[in-house]
Amino acid sequence: MIYFTHDPLGVCYFCGLHARSVLSLGAAMRRRDFVTLLGGAAAWPLAARAQQPGKPVIGFLVSATREGYARPVLEVQAGLNDDGFVEGRNLAIEYRYADEQYDRLPVLAADLVRRQVAAIFSTGGVISPLTAKAATTTIPVVFAMGSDPVKYGLVASLSRPGGNITGVTFYNSALAPKRLQLLREMLPTAAVVAMLVNPNNPNVQSDTAEMQAAARVIGVEIAIASAASERDFDAAFATVARLRADALLVHIDALFQSRAGQITALAARQGVPTMGSGRSFTAAGGLISYGTDAVAMYRQAGRYLGRILKGEKPAQLPVLQPTKFELIINLKTAKALGLTISESFLLRADELIE
Repeated sequence: MIYFTHDPLGVCYFCGLHARSVLSLGAAMRRRDFVTLLGGAAAWPLAARAQQPGKPVIGFLVSATREGYARPVLEVQAGLNDDGFVEGRNLAIEYRYADEQYDRLPVLAADLVRRQVAAIFSTGGVISPLTAKAATTTIPVVFAMGSDPVKYGLVASLSRPGGNITGVTFYNSALAPKRLQLLREMLPTAAVVAMLVNPNNPNVQSDTAEMQAAARVIGVEIAIASAASERDFDAAFATVARLRADALLVHIDALFQSRAGQITALAARQGVPTMGSGRSFTAAGGLISYGTDAVAMYRQAGRYLGRILKGEKPAQLPVLQPTKFELIINLKTAKALGLTISESFLLRADELIE
């Protein structure tokens, strides 16, 4: 007996025909002819087999792991759904995860270009959209990241991106000096603040320089602790302990975003107050975070993908910027660290996690 596999619209995955048409075709064909048809399908180009008529294919280029970026991916999918595109129904998605091995990104991006996807979504730091930009000048690219896209040459300007790239920026990197200021206000006696960075991230050098300048203004010493992979975490926190840091500021990086639970656990073990970039960090046990609502921004990126699939050009879609920033404090963590936070500072928080 021959079994046919169809998508929710009743289209055969093998030959692209509607179920009723396939059954009629199968009844009229001899078994030998049908086997020949399937054998020929195996030789079709991958792009032709992936892109069924009327079903566009987009690529997701993510520098992190599937597990670490599960929530952002879901939000992008939700944004696509808002514009009428549902994976498996009228949209196909090719997922490419670099698993925090950034040197894999060029190969993954080249594969999406070879498959001639209709658009590429890139996230997990500035390195993902930079890789996508290097891979294609024609396929539309939508990014979601924390760096300034103008600074890194991704777009000509925020209002008029030009070229084939647009997206959303959380401005997380630009907020790093503000995070240091808030950390010092919460901990007025802090003299040494460690900064956890991934040396493979393109924005480390410039962001570190900005942090050093901000630290000099408020009389704080910045000490660098590096981790290029999960295997480096223990050594990085050994550095934090050796430096006798009064607090830790976690730099923006896909590796750290997807490993927030491990980082906050290591910080708690050493009794180090830690500052992150958003609610996911404080929800994982970090003491304090300051940043934008990344969930809503990822959804906006998904809507941009939908608009591009409907025919709009990236050059005409301005880069979206956050309009609200949230200060979140984890009171449970503060209690565990034996910290007393002033009432005036607590009143400034947008959310207190108890």
